[in-house]
Amino acid sequence: MHERSSVADLVTALRSELDRYSPGEKLPSSRALVERFRASPVTVSRAVAQLAAEGLVVTRPGSGAYRAQPSARPAPPAGDTSWQEVSLSGDGSPEAVPRSVDASGLLVSLVPPPTGVIELNGGYLHASLQPERALAAALARAGRRPGAWSRPPVDGLTELRAWFARDIGPSLGAADVLITAGGQSALATALRALAP
Repeated sequence: MHERSSVADLVTALRSELDRYSPGEKLPSSRALVERFRASPVTVSRAVAQLAAEGLVVTRPGSGAYRAQPSARPAPPAGDTSWQEVSLSGDGSPEAVPRSVDASGLLVSLVPPPTGVIELNGGYLHASLQPERALAAALARAGRRPGAWSRPPVDGLTELRAWFARDIGPSLGAADVLITAGGQSALATALRALAP
């Protein structure tokens, strides 16, 4: 520790010494650790915080750090992540992860269209087809309305939810409709409702 006082080295050293202390016993003060390991106070503080995050040490403000009580509950079982192995594989060798990529479709979409051709696959209207003046006027009117810049209710605008409910079917009401900020949040909300 004399030449190098990194947090990782100090965490390793302190972790190996924790067996000397019984659960609930006070560890040496930060000042004593600074002197003993010749590390900066910030390094000692970060090392103790790391041990606390691992559940090995309990810190009490104004009192110091103490050896944590052994955990009575077992660690939760690891989740099944096998479905991620192909997509997250760092090893690109065909032996490890057999896969092939056909980039021809991507390359075709990256080629600029010929002059005079209007692309319809981008999701945005061509500049010549956009009613810019009408959109600017509508945006200006909407921005001047009272309450235009206030945050809408968390559960959504009741009028908008009621409109969608009527459009879907006569048996639905505004309380049956949820409007989200986009597809990702809608999927996340639906999946959380199905499997909490």
